Amino acid sequence: MTATYALGAEDHEIARLDLQAAWLDAATRTLLRVAGIGPGMRVLDLGTGLGHVAMAAADLVGESGQVVGIDTSTRLLERAADRATGRPQLRFVEGDVRSWRAGEPFDAVVGRLILFHLPDAADVLRHHRAALRPGGLMVALDFDLGSLRAEPAEPLVAQTTGWVLAAFRSAGADPMVGARLGPLLTDAGFAQVRTSGIQDYLAPEDPRGPAMMSGVVRSLAPRMLAAGIATSEQLGLDTLTDRIAARLRASRSVFVSPILVGAWGRRP
Repeated sequence: MTATYALGAEDHEIARLDLQAAWLDAATRTLLRVAGIGPGMRVLDLGTGLGHVAMAAADLVGESGQVVGIDTSTRLLERAADRATGRPQLRFVEGDVRSWRAGEPFDAVVGRLILFHLPDAADVLRHHRAALRPGGLMVALDFDLGSLRAEPAEPLVAQTTGWVLAAFRSAGADPMVGARLGPLLTDAGFAQVRTSGIQDYLAPEDPRGPAMMSGVVRSLAPRMLAAGIATSEQLGLDTLTDRIAARLRASRSVFVSPILVGAWGRRP
């Protein structure tokens, strides 16, 4: 059984992933550093996609370290490899996070927004616990979409959020998994588990909130239509970004982002 990624790998999804990665970059690097990723470590990045987290990890471990990024999407891995020039410590391998295993143990395993898409997240964590050296570090970064809203409330943002949550759940994803990362790591056998979260508050005029929200809707639209969550007329993809932006400006509403939660623990 392979991991199911509900958002696909089309050009518009690649563009959305790049936008999301730019938004999450500082928070990701902060959480990786706080968790203990540092020079000389050998790190595995689960569900690496376009390699954004793998490149951040490669910068933290330096040329004395090693980073391996795995993913099932050949298309995304090819893009990642093209972007990784100048980082000789980084390589990408096609592999399923549920079954892939290296020949030697890692000092750390990291993954961002991967457990979100895995109904068997605890099993995946246990699988990779065995890939760590004793005392090795597991770092999980994932969203808690329970915080996603406009403040003051704005009806279009609330409606769009409802569509997104319903579509993810219909695909077997867990949009609130970030809130449960600590217990998931503990149940998977990790010790000294800690959690923290970082959240952005985007001003009414900030274009990132509307762009991110409409980008997710566009990538999930086929599932929304197939599951009867929304009609194409309700989605109005051609104008959705502009409509959300106009509503936020008109109501002077702040776009409250999902929380990027980090949880980390060690193999006993």
